[in-house]
Amino acid sequence: MSIQQVLGRWPGLFRSLALLLCLVCQGVVLPEGAAEGQIDILSFESVEQERRYRALISEFRCPKCLNTNLAGSDAPIAKDLRLLVHRLLVEEGLADDEITAYLQARYGDFVLYRPPFSSQTWYIWLVPIGLGLIAVAVVMGLLKSARRSSTQLSPEDRARLDAMIRER
Repeated sequence: MSIQQVLGRWPGLFRSLALLLCLVCQGVVLPEGAAEGQIDILSFESVEQERRYRALISEFRCPKCLNTNLAGSDAPIAKDLRLLVHRLLVEEGLADDEITAYLQARYGDFVLYRPPFSSQTWYIWLVPIGLGLIAVAVVMGLLKSARRSSTQLSPEDRARLDAMIRER
């Protein structure tokens, strides 16, 4: 099959693909920063320092993305926070808990995937435990009522049942 035959069959499809290719080449279709990705080129003094950095950015939540950590987010605020964590770790030499306290002071408990137990976060920790206890109580109550409601066969009914089983 020649090119003319293919173009003759689906001219609309090829025109659309050609237009899309032109738009992509002109940068009209790609959103701003789409080619950048979330790769940060950072330098570390040691492998241990890089390991600490990776652990820290995976433990902090992106303020914009709700349920994505800093390592997995490509939001501008996440990039800024990754650079901030790098600066605090490499240039200022802060410990992990100091970096955590720094970010928590500026962004609140929301930035932490494991918020501390406090008067504002008690329900996050206690509601699942309470629901688990309620579920256990309901299951135990159902089992107890099932044992009580089970009926015992009288000797006559048991004999009739045995006779029916033997007949089959």
